[in-house]
Amino acid sequence: MFSKVKKQKILVVISLLICSLFLAAYGDNLQPAAGDPVEEQENLEFQQPEGKKGILVISFGTSYPETRKVTIDACEEKIAESFPDYEVRRAFTSSIIIKKLKERDNIIIDTPEEALSKMKEEGFTKVIVQPLHIIPGYEYEEVLAVVNNFKDSFEQLTVGRPVLYGIEDYKQAVEALKQQLPALDKDHAVVLMGHGTTHPANACYSCLQSMLDDEGLKVFVGVVEGYPGIDNVIAKLKRNNIKEVTLMPYMLVAGDHAVNDMAGDEEDSWKNILEREGFVVNIYLHGLGENIGYQEIYVQRVKDCIDGNPLGIKEE
Repeated sequence: MFSKVKKQKILVVISLLICSLFLAAYGDNLQPAAGDPVEEQENLEFQQPEGKKGILVISFGTSYPETRKVTIDACEEKIAESFPDYEVRRAFTSSIIIKKLKERDNIIIDTPEEALSKMKEEGFTKVIVQPLHIIPGYEYEEVLAVVNNFKDSFEQLTVGRPVLYGIEDYKQAVEALKQQLPALDKDHAVVLMGHGTTHPANACYSCLQSMLDDEGLKVFVGVVEGYPGIDNVIAKLKRNNIKEVTLMPYMLVAGDHAVNDMAGDEEDSWKNILEREGFVVNIYLHGLGENIGYQEIYVQRVKDCIDGNPLGIKEE
């Protein structure tokens, strides 16, 4: 006969064996379920709230509401649709236009400094600044200077490049431009009116002309301020025996320069100058911002910033 103590020892050993076998067979099923409140609470302790992400779209601006809607608004909307995780904000660089819109239409537009200050105060941590400028001239440099003043205000602050920057950018710009070119007969050409500048970036227009020539397109680039002017363009038109011209603004919006300097009734408008020289003149009064190809260029600029490649440099 077993003593009472020996029986108790045997029962303990048997109990331990049974528990071991039970855990081996069903241990995995005893883990907390994916939706178990205890596990979710533990996970929350390690999750850091993600900061607000924003895209500040900067342009010179325009006081023409019709063209603003189909150019600046359209570009901003395209960017917003493409990056739903980011909040899109607006800023204009022209203090004259900002003042005019406020006084005439009671529309309040921020300067780049004001917009970035508000985003800082509202807790944005990741901000992409995307200018809608065409060339990296004085206005683009002013944007860079403003952004530099906020470099310590956000976890990430990146500036996208303008339309004309790297070689591949020019190729994209030409392809996008093709979408709005009319059918060109042998004696018909397009004349683009760029803004022009005294900044060295004015050379961007000559580089664009070279790309257009490489494509065999009868498109000639001139600028309102600087070189090449309308007289230079007319000389090229005559050398190429062009009889008919379609004028187009090579600007984001078809604003004051396009309406007055290009297509106006004043004697010194490009339209009247060309007609006095004997050319048949057609008018295409639409800014580049209306062109879906250029809208997509701006979207790509933002994507490059998100991908950590704001200058669009291709790896060799």
